[in-house]
Amino acid sequence: MSRSPRDIYEDYLGRRKGILRALTQDIDKFWHQCDPQKENLALFAYADGSWAVDLPAEEVPPEAPEPALGINFARDGMERSAWISLVAVHSDSWLLALAFYKGARLNREEREELFSLINKLPTCYEVVSGRVKQSMGGPTTNVGGLKRPGGPGAPSRTAPARAPRQQGDEDGEDAAGGSADWEDGEGDPCPACGRLYRTEEFWIACDFCDTWYCGRCAKMTEKKASQMKHWRCYQCAGMQ
Repeated sequence: MSRSPRDIYEDYLGRRKGILRALTQDIDKFWHQCDPQKENLALFAYADGSWAVDLPAEEVPPEAPEPALGINFARDGMERSAWISLVAVHSDSWLLALAFYKGARLNREEREELFSLINKLPTCYEVVSGRVKQSMGGPTTNVGGLKRPGGPGAPSRTAPARAPRQQGDEDGEDAAGGSADWEDGEGDPCPACGRLYRTEEFWIACDFCDTWYCGRCAKMTEKKASQMKHWRCYQCAGMQ
């Protein structure tokens, strides 16, 4: 079946979301499933955003590229953070291999389009290692308590303080002159699901690492956020 670069990218997004969920939100569950006493295990992720630790298919050669085997054997021989980063690196390699396997029949322009779409997102390794802020580099701001991805010229907010609404915000600008009305697609993508900012969606920034998440991945609403003094993302919560 012929697939477009966008179709393959959507499949990549879903699988990437599953990998990130396993390595962040579900890390304790993932850790326990990777028992070194078991056979060669691999971290699989699916287009619907789910994940599973399982044995590889017995088919030789496999129908499609498979994730790295034996991730469970290294679990207890490394620091937890280093092991998670190692799994993330192997998962990034698998995601790319699978995407370009599915895109083997694309022409040159379509392959470039696919890589361009994927390359706009931080890798799983960048997310779990905390490098996503430095690598993507998008500035952020907090306007009147409504948290949104920062646009061009927006100042960085110093965590964990929340920026108060200041005079001039009513005119659509913050105190530093940055626009308060960000456009679709501006700012960094959500590190949990890879979605780009949409003006009709609510986003929230972690008050400790200043990373932006879409409200759906953060399980947060604008009303709930307005009642909180601080919000800590899953990554920062796991470091407590």
